[in-house]
Formats: sequence, structure tokens, C-alpha cells
Amino acid sequence: MLLSLHIGNIAVIRSVDLDFPHGFSALTGETGAGKSMIIDSVYLLLGAKADKNLIRTGTGSATVSGLFGEFTPGIAEKLSEVGVAPDEEGNILVQRTLTPDGKTQIRINGRAVSLALLRTVTPYLVSVHGQNDTQSLLNPERHLELIDVYGGTLPKLAEYKAAYASYCEAKRELETLAGQARERERLTEMLKYQIADIDALSLHDGEEEELVDKKVKLRSNERIMKQASFVFKALKGSEKGSVSFLLDRSVAALSQIADVIPAAGEYAERLRDILYSVDDIAEEAYAITEDADGDPTEKLNAIESRLDKISKLKRKYGLTVADILAFRERAAHDLEALEDADGRLEELGAEKEKRYRAALALAEELHTMRTAAASRLEGEVKAVLDFLDMPKVVFFASVKQETVGGEKVLYPTGADKTEFFISANRGADPQPIAKIASGGELARIMLALKCALAEKDGVPTLIFDEIDAGVSGKTARKIGIKMKELARGAQVFCVTHSAQIASLSDTHFLISKTDVNGATETQVRVLDFDGRVAEISRILGGISVSEAQRSAAVDMLNAGDTTDEKDA
Repeated sequence: MLLSLHIGNIAVIRSVDLDFPHGFSALTGETGAGKSMIIDSVYLLLGAKADKNLIRTGTGSATVSGLFGEFTPGIAEKLSEVGVAPDEEGNILVQRTLTPDGKTQIRINGRAVSLALLRTVTPYLVSVHGQNDTQSLLNPERHLELIDVYGGTLPKLAEYKAAYASYCEAKRELETLAGQARERERLTEMLKYQIADIDALSLHDGEEEELVDKKVKLRSNERIMKQASFVFKALKGSEKGSVSFLLDRSVAALSQIADVIPAAGEYAERLRDILYSVDDIAEEAYAITEDADGDPTEKLNAIESRLDKISKLKRKYGLTVADILAFRERAAHDLEALEDADGRLEELGAEKEKRYRAALALAEELHTMRTAAASRLEGEVKAVLDFLDMPKVVFFASVKQETVGGEKVLYPTGADKTEFFISANRGADPQPIAKIASGGELARIMLALKCALAEKDGVPTLIFDEIDAGVSGKTARKIGIKMKELARGAQVFCVTHSAQIASLSDTHFLISKTDVNGATETQVRVLDFDGRVAEISRILGGISVSEAQRSAAVDMLNAGDTTDEKDA
């Protein structure tokens, strides 16, 4: 419930601090006293668009703050779901400040929050209904919410939403894949070309390094031939002058004196090892001369040509041959995935249909529940409207489904489109409620709905702004009786010009204006019994108040303590 409200520097309100009780509270006052400013302040607190012109002239900012508390477990759970938790005392303080530059600052329990979060939180705390209120009754989307609350379909709706989300996921994936058919065709052709382009060269890892090495060797062919030939000839080429010949002779000479000088045999073995190494090196040098062509031009041209082709591939697919081969592997994998797309499309189509059927089954259950709830709601609302002297008004809750291509259309909230219709006179065709209901009618229809939803809606605070517009006497009293009934399970406020309604309230606030230091200010105070008699007499009598009107006011107040529908 709304425990207290502070309004500072809004229009004619310099500073107002109000503490609110349980039950039914009436707010009355002369025209222009500031009643509308209090309602506008509440709207600001709930997230209405801020208007810098509301800031009181000569002040730097305007502030509205509301302290909410005594939450039911259900409301506390909903607040927790949107990330708002009560403070240590179990309360929530909502503050909004307006500045002349048009900016607005919003805090919940001292923490800065966005306007979007404020608008998410406050509908759980307060519901305002007046002649200019379009948030609920004029919005068909809200009609479905009211049917669901009344019919107790929210658990089934949660099941449906999960199934619908699953269906949408499959549908989105299928549409994405199907919509990419032309792109897949383009990618397939491109990947095939890239793979063929790479395969045409028959690359292997490390090939570029090998070719560069060969190119270097071929360009040094003459020098290699000359030096390798020299090495071969020096080591083994000429019989008597080669290193091999001389080593062989030295081994033989040392062997012949080994019987006289024992160390000579050891020297001979060491030289023999050297001889073997020299022979090996000589063979390697000879092999080099065999590998080296006399004219390497043809081989060089072939190597240059292949390196050029590799370079072109590198510009397309990677910095190295290894990169090119890795690119080819990825391209082959992507091509395989694209070629599997047709099969995937078929799988997704079947999966989408399966999920659609699952969601549709739940939507049909919801439809049955909503249709039954709508019928019951029509009856209850009609009974209240009859009591409120609107017997000719027919209230109708339409719950319809749409079919496209033989399939029922699913929405995030089911397969139903719900809208409230009324017929102002019997026999007239029902029209959408937003088109034909006057402001006063809307407020009374909302009152009837709130009476029907009283135990299920859960919003702890209801504010009705001039719900008595266009009515008086007995009808106004009946409206007051219904609000008093509502106040048994919720906190109810009513801004009213009706003496009948005000007399039925548990608490009566008088809104008045006065001049303070040459400036007009709005003041609000709680009336005692005598004060209520005076205010109700004023409402009844206008400029002058007679004793008969005072007596009538006393009678109305005394009757208000015990009133129920039978007294209407």
C-alpha cells in the first residue's frame, strides 16, 4: 500500500506531506484547489512523461516521492523478479525529481534507476483510473491480461510461453536457413572454385622452402661445380697426388714399423679412420658435381613459375603454404555443411511443425479457459453495472482466434485476440470500449472490473479520479458503496466532487489553496467529523450552506458507517 506521499514544488503545491491509512480515502476540494496536481504527481511517480512546466515558478526543481509497504507475498515476488527488493523495514521508496532543463532523476530505495524500470515496477504498486486514463481499459492488450488474471490462467500461460519460445526458435532458424538459399548457392560456387584453385597446384607443407633452397643452389651451379670438383680431385681425383693416396701410403708405412715402434700401429689406425672420412667426403663432393647441371636455366624457370603460382595463392588464401592448406581444409568443411543444408532444412521443418503443434495444444487449452473466464467476467461486470445504474450498458469480452492458410496464428500470449466491447443501449451493436465510452463510463466500467477482479488482481492501491463525472445522487452513492467494498481488500483513493461518495470514505482529505506571502499554495489536511460535515455541506450547498444541508451531511456520514448494497 501507499504509506506516504511527498510533493514538492509542483505547480501550486509548494510542499505537501501525506500519510495514508488503510481503507477508503476521499479527496475533495473546490475547483482549482490542486486536486489534479496531486493526481499528476502520482502519475509522475508511476512513470508518466515529465513536463518541466510543472515545476513551481521560482524554484530550482520539483520532487515527488512515495513510500510503499505492507506487500503481499505475491507482490513481493513480482518486485523481486524485476530486481527491486524492499529495504530493511520492508518498504520501497520511489523518488522522482524534475529539473528546469527537462531532465528527470529517478531513485528506488536510493538507487538510481531508469524510467523503463520505474514503469515496470509501479504497476505492481498502484493502479490509477480516471477520465483521461488509457492505460488499461483502452488498450486491448491489457484486456487479455485482465481475462488471464480473472480466469486464473497465468500458470497455463507460463507453460504456453515456454512452448511458444521454443517454436519461435525453430521457426527463426528455419527462416534464416531458407532465406539464405541464394547466399548458400553463391558460397557453394565460391568454395568449390577456391578448393579447385588450391588443389590444382598439389601443394605440400614445406614446399615453398624446398623450392627456394633449390633456386639458390641452381643460381650457384657453376661455383658449386668448380668447388665440388676441386674437393673431389684434391681428396681422391689424382692417384699419386690426392689426399686419399697419400693417407693410404702413410697407413702402409706406419704399419711396416709397428713391430719395432708399437705406437706406429696406433697412428696407422687413426690415419685409417681419417682416410675413411676423406673418402666419404670425396664421394659427397662427387655427388654434388653429378647433381649440378651444366645449364640450370630450364629448372630455374620451372621453379620460378611454381613459386609465382604459390605467391598468387598466398595473396588469396594465406601468408604461408601451411595457411593455404588450412584454408582449403576449412573451405572443404564449410562446403560440406552447405551441401548438408537441404537435409537440415527438412529436419528443421519437421521440428518447427512439432513445436508448433505443442504450442497450439496449450493455446487451445488457454482459449477454452479464457472463453469460460470471459463469460463469467461479463456476468459479474454486468451485475455491478446494473447496480451502478447502467442497466442499458452491455459489456462483452471478445476472445477470438485468427487463421492464416488453414493454421491458427500464435502470439506470445496464445492464439487469442481479446477486446472489451460495450453497447450503450440494448439492441445496439457492441463497439470497442475505447470508441464509445465516455470518461465517466470508463471509470465506472473499470470500477466494475476491479470489483470482479478484487481478489485476484493483487494491486494493493487503487486511485479513482473523478469517477463520479456525470452522475449524482443515488448513482453516486452506489459508486461509493462499491469503492468501500473494494477497500476491504485494497487501499482505495477517490478524487471526487460527490458528497455521497465522500461521505462513505473512511478517511477524508480536504484540498484547498491559500495565499502565502503573495503566492498561491495548495494545502491538504485530514478532516475530523466536524470538518467533514462542513465540507460535505459545501459540496451539497455550493456558495451558501443551510442547516438542512448540514443536517443532511451529518445523516450521510452516519449512514456511511454501516452502508452496504442493501442500503443503496
